[in-house]
Amino acid sequence: MARHLITSALPYINGIKHLGNMVGSMLPADVYARYLRQRGHDVLYICATDEHGTPAELAAKERGLPVAEFCAQAHDAQKAVYDGFALAFDYFGRSSSPQNVEITQHFARKLQENGFIEERAIRQVYSPTDGRFLPDRYVEGTCPHCGYDKARGDQCENCTRVLDPTDLIEPRSAISGSTDLEVRETKHLFLLQSKLQSEVMEWVARHDGVWPHLASSIAHKWLTEGLHDRAITRDLDWGVPVPADTWPELAAEGKVFYVWFDAPIEYLGATKEWSDLDPENRDWKSWWYEVDDQVRYTQFMAKDNVPFHTVMFPATELGIREPWKKVDFVKAFNWLTYYGGKFSTSQKRGVFTDQALEILPADYWRYFLIANAPESDDSSFTWEHFTATVNKDLADTLGNFVNRVLSFSKKRFGEEVPAGGRPGEAETRLGEQIAELLAEYEAQMEALQFRKAAAALRALWSAGNSYLEEKAPWLEIKTDKDGAALTLRTAMNLIHLYAVVSEPFVPSVSAAMRRAFALDGDTATWVTPDEARSLTAVPAGTPFTVPPVLFAKLTDDDLEAYKERFGGEAA
Repeated sequence: MARHLITSALPYINGIKHLGNMVGSMLPADVYARYLRQRGHDVLYICATDEHGTPAELAAKERGLPVAEFCAQAHDAQKAVYDGFALAFDYFGRSSSPQNVEITQHFARKLQENGFIEERAIRQVYSPTDGRFLPDRYVEGTCPHCGYDKARGDQCENCTRVLDPTDLIEPRSAISGSTDLEVRETKHLFLLQSKLQSEVMEWVARHDGVWPHLASSIAHKWLTEGLHDRAITRDLDWGVPVPADTWPELAAEGKVFYVWFDAPIEYLGATKEWSDLDPENRDWKSWWYEVDDQVRYTQFMAKDNVPFHTVMFPATELGIREPWKKVDFVKAFNWLTYYGGKFSTSQKRGVFTDQALEILPADYWRYFLIANAPESDDSSFTWEHFTATVNKDLADTLGNFVNRVLSFSKKRFGEEVPAGGRPGEAETRLGEQIAELLAEYEAQMEALQFRKAAAALRALWSAGNSYLEEKAPWLEIKTDKDGAALTLRTAMNLIHLYAVVSEPFVPSVSAAMRRAFALDGDTATWVTPDEARSLTAVPAGTPFTVPPVLFAKLTDDDLEAYKERFGGEAA
């Protein structure tokens, strides 16, 4: 089987993420990783907190903590939420790790050796009030392109255009709010992306027709506008230090690398963190170095991260002239909105992941978010839509099927799977239908089409309900007890099949469905077409129990309570 390397865009350290962040990178990566593991592939799913840069320093200052202590606490808090969502990372690292420092500095030295880094004197914003140069995110103001009045000096959150602090209209210090700003000369390192443009263009072109349109179109847009040389150092106290053996003057001034230079390198850094925990059995380079034909690398991210992963980081990788693995497939997502408006961490608008887990278990959120993933366009979260989806798909279609089959069988046949007669025409039709629907589900998962995969999974669940309605064992038992037993045994085998194939979406509920049957040596990780047709994985005589309610229906009172707490429309 193939080896699959999976990464999701690193969540930034300053605060718990909202549902849009979850569905835009980490959750679909987890669903895909779980699916591939079930199909027998060797999978390594790597992620980490992105800990450097201005916002980390500002957040630490606001909390009255040293930035290193703030980041350590925030990392643990984020990891706890991701554990709550059952994200099965192989490793969740930190971009402030010694491993990332080592690899980032190595990359910088190689770029220097190869003529792709240049030291330049630049004019930079200086705040006399704060007594320091202000890196890009320490400067806020009005975006010259869209007029957004809270744009940062590196990028406008509203229109996503990359900016320079000197581009901003009416700039102010993010530290003190002072508008008494000057422009002074200082030195920084620049990555000469302009010299790498043709190589990046050729590399991106090789993925035309392979990457989703969203990822390709953003990459080509940036390349059409032209790659500009970019400063990759900042005046900050917290970051990967510029190595003194290569740039002694800048190191003495305390320059650190720009967060967007070191953050993508943390994919490698986190893999080395993972490897260093068990060096006798793990080799991080076996996933990253000279492995183009051995490893398939898939990245997951929201659309605002696409330029950095499809243009800027590839330019870095190309410029070091070493055979590090580059991404094969970029799965990019549009925005999940809140009642049509933007989720906002800074403005605390929308539902945040820790709050979501306070309300309902993770599987409710996992299924809803993936079933409504913003793939082809933006999608909107509303409490009405969420409640309707939970009630129809999870409570009625899956949960009710499981409960009524097992409860009715226990009541009429006891606590073992009944035997009944031989399968007939209805069971043959059902088996063919299940095999066909399973193939569709597999095809959509392989294609990373998550909404379509969710629809195929929902169709699998619906097929069981249709079969149950057709056979009506509650009526059948009055005239044909063996026939009713056969119907229930077939339905129980469907429950086991659902437990196996639903695991990427609803892992906790899938485990509960599987535990319902006391099957010795039940190690099934997937279902073959023949197994889907025969539906005999759970034989007659197998003891079973009726699990607690898998998904509770949400009431009108629940809906009103959610809207009252979080708001029922975008701000």
